[in-house]
Amino acid sequence: MAKKKSKTPDNTIARNRLARHDYFVEDDLEVGIALEGWEVKSLRDGKLQIKESYVMIKGGELWLIGAHISPLASASTHVKADPTRSRKLLAHRSEIDRLTGLVERRGYTLVALSAYWSRGRAKLKLGIARGKRAHDKRATVKDRDWKRDQARLLKSS
Repeated sequence: MAKKKSKTPDNTIARNRLARHDYFVEDDLEVGIALEGWEVKSLRDGKLQIKESYVMIKGGELWLIGAHISPLASASTHVKADPTRSRKLLAHRSEIDRLTGLVERRGYTLVALSAYWSRGRAKLKLGIARGKRAHDKRATVKDRDWKRDQARLLKSS
């Protein structure tokens, strides 16, 4: 049998598609993730879910809470895996101070948008966002549908 040609490698581990539906993402930031060995193996296998995760600032540090990394059966025998533990995020002090100011004073929320590999290291794209209300979500859906219909009309004519 002939080998299948692979497309260009995609470094994305997981995406949070619901984040852009629930929030107005105004800015984003790349941060590192402090992981254990079994977690890295699971991420290489794509076993990460960040749909319900969020980021908190505790004690001047960024923490990813609610992300679920499913452990592999063969990853580790001597370490008890905790799939939903809080994971420390790695960022420069100036970035953490800026985010603290935005979250505490201006009411922004920190949302995990996607996780990916960058030069062999796991990174997290963090979104600085404001929450959407129900009428904002309906307007977004309406605009998206109109743009789709508009593209169809332009394509057919």
